Amino acid sequence: MKKTIAFLLLVLLALGLTGSAWAEEAAESIPMPAEAGAFEGVWMCDRANAELYWEEEGFRVLITWSSSAWEQSEWEYACYYHEDSNTLVSMPFGTRTDYVYNEDGTASFADIKYQDGEAVFSLDEEGCLIWQDEKENAGEGLRFVHAPEESAPAAEEAEDALSLWTADSFVKEMLVTYMQAITQEGSEDYIPPIDRIAVFDFDGTLFCETDPNYFDYTLLVHRVLEDPDYRDRASDYEKETALKIVQQNETGESFPGLEIDHGKCIASSFAGMTLDDFDAYIQEFKKLPMPSYEGMLRGDGWYLPMLQVVEYLQANDFTVYVVSGTDRFIVRGIVRNSPMQLPPRNIIGSDETVVASKQGDSDGLNYVFMNDDVLILGGDFIVKNLKMNKVSVIIQEIGQQPVLSFGNSTGDASMAEYVTSNNRYPSIAFMLCCDDTERENGNIGKADKMFSLCENFGWVPISMRDDWTTIYGDSVVKK
Repeated sequence: MKKTIAFLLLVLLALGLTGSAWAEEAAESIPMPAEAGAFEGVWMCDRANAELYWEEEGFRVLITWSSSAWEQSEWEYACYYHEDSNTLVSMPFGTRTDYVYNEDGTASFADIKYQDGEAVFSLDEEGCLIWQDEKENAGEGLRFVHAPEESAPAAEEAEDALSLWTADSFVKEMLVTYMQAITQEGSEDYIPPIDRIAVFDFDGTLFCETDPNYFDYTLLVHRVLEDPDYRDRASDYEKETALKIVQQNETGESFPGLEIDHGKCIASSFAGMTLDDFDAYIQEFKKLPMPSYEGMLRGDGWYLPMLQVVEYLQANDFTVYVVSGTDRFIVRGIVRNSPMQLPPRNIIGSDETVVASKQGDSDGLNYVFMNDDVLILGGDFIVKNLKMNKVSVIIQEIGQQPVLSFGNSTGDASMAEYVTSNNRYPSIAFMLCCDDTERENGNIGKADKMFSLCENFGWVPISMRDDWTTIYGDSVVKK
């Protein structure tokens, strides 16, 4: 009976007839079903966002999708909750409006495409929101992730949002001031949400850089020299590369071209694995202890103050990307089942080939993926995503210039300069300096070099020692 009343109320709402005393009384008598609470809130999917809120009569659903820096589409639905199927079903009055924006973020043109749309919203097994658009199938392939409630502080609550930063941190003050300026509509510094893009390096920026080496370097050593299921099958080239990494760990010696050798060996040593099997391997490796720390596993090396920055940006309508020199599938594996709330599509890194399981030696132009195929690692290294390559992949995959950059090394210099050069919006490049040798595997010489580079290039240095109250949390202690 409640579903029927809610349905009628939605009809009245759509027709503008809910002002009667009967409608108001009936609306007040229909609380949101407890089971429907899982739908409520803000959901994210790449450059699309969905807002679902109960408004007494039913759910109001608003989906915004930015197709470019200047164009955005909005879908709006009035929905009722269908208890039997645990879905939200829209009334046949859904609207789609396309907007074109000026440089100042104001809408210059609005085109109502239709007002007779219908949709069904459901939750899949992983709790992601699925949008089944009956009008034009716009939601095909999209899976929206629920934005955590705690990641939506207002600007005035930034102190709590960045609680792991020291009270007198200049960097924190700069970031908060910047956010207040670029989110204030009508301000000359205002940045429309569709253009709020931030790019982060990974190792040494979001995650422990070396213990005793990069995560993906230690993964190769484990695979080639320690894994009983593979070490006897490892090639001489893979063993030579892994031993160079071990020697580098022990002596600090540099080997020219090691980053390329490593990339090739990661590709070859895991060739033939399905993507799921590769991810499972990474998940198991993450369970191994960090050798230099008490209370931390390989997968726990997150810089907690930087995770706060990511959440703070997302709460202020930023789209965040990781642009790493590490293999993208490895970074995705690290992020999976972690406190970092980022969909795999927003993780960019070094690349290796991916092929169909029955493709064999056939070129991709000559092979058709079959229903009994699965994707496997092809074994060939493609590109190391460092330095200028980061800029190239940003424009290739993101498609526009970000406004914030976070890095920690000269491998991120091109990305930092690209973000801050000739940007039509206020932009900043931050660089982490590894000057904490008490709580982290810091390197004062390397940190001093980065402080100097920041002064020369106009980047903003982040002191791990002076800007953060903690790095990995109080339960983690460096040996």
